[in-house]
Amino acid sequence: MVNDTKPDWLQTVSAPHPSRQPLDRFERDCQLTMTRRSGPGGQHRNKTSTAIVLVHQPTQVSGEASESRSQAKNRSVAVQRLRLNLAVVIRCLESDEEADIELRKKHAGRSVWVAEQNPQRPAVISLVLDDMVRYQGDLQQVAKEWRTTASQLLKLLRSETPAIDYMNRLRAFYELRPLR
Repeated sequence: MVNDTKPDWLQTVSAPHPSRQPLDRFERDCQLTMTRRSGPGGQHRNKTSTAIVLVHQPTQVSGEASESRSQAKNRSVAVQRLRLNLAVVIRCLESDEEADIELRKKHAGRSVWVAEQNPQRPAVISLVLDDMVRYQGDLQQVAKEWRTTASQLLKLLRSETPAIDYMNRLRAFYELRPLR
């Protein structure tokens, strides 16, 4: 049962979802700013601009990193954080793209766990949350779609606090109880 009623706070984009785009295409849509932030201590603290702030221009969602003294490492972390932020905040309700089908096939029927450092983690989380919208917050239906259990999907979403918060906000919209 799929109903077209959607929350008015739902932000959507057309396919492909930004968190599922190839890195080179994704980075073309981002504005990079190097800045100074408090970072690791020591004699050279704040003497160089190693903090990275990335803003995805079409959606104005941002991600940043400043914990390393290496600009390259901070950039890599900022890209992953931005992709994760996009995965949680932005929905793409047309997931018939070949890449989405392949990603779903690769992770369906398993524990659906994706390591934190895995570049596909934001893409998997975004697909699960897109399905949550498609099935009006019904985790059991989404689990069937992914050929796994609801508890496995919940474990994945719980690993990212913003993702579980988003899911519970969506469930509240559809008058379902929150999941912990």
